[in-house]
Amino acid sequence: MNASAGRRANGSIIPGMPEFSFYHPIEVRYGDLDPQGHVNNARFLTYMEQARIEYIRQTGLWDGGSFADIGIILADAQITFHAPILYGQPVRIGVRVARLGNKSLRMDYQIENTDSGQAFAEGSSVIVTYDYRTEETIPVPERWRRVIADFEGLSLEAE
Repeated sequence: MNASAGRRANGSIIPGMPEFSFYHPIEVRYGDLDPQGHVNNARFLTYMEQARIEYIRQTGLWDGGSFADIGIILADAQITFHAPILYGQPVRIGVRVARLGNKSLRMDYQIENTDSGQAFAEGSSVIVTYDYRTEETIPVPERWRRVIADFEGLSLEAE
């Protein structure tokens, strides 16, 4: 997919430069709005979650079965807000895996106007691979490592 963001020296995203290979469109619903008429801040995290799950599904890491079979758990989420989202604005989320660790991966996001590329917010999350049956963290499955590394152009060396 066509990318539309890059990075500054401090790691923040610059609109208009290539960065993301995956985008997920978001429909802003009336119920997402707060009394001020823009998307409530908490919904930004929900949008990131929707895009993350679609990334995992589209790359073939999850077949849509039981969530217990995905084997991931959210450990950390960060978000920086840049501009409000208003009802009717076209929104998409850029998603990428920025780092593959031994038992975790970091995903980056940019919430942006689909037409103009204006960044509404940027964020990241740390996802830990987890066995829900034993309730323990596990190494990132080798198949996941290969799929993600191929899709993102990352090194397979564990960090």
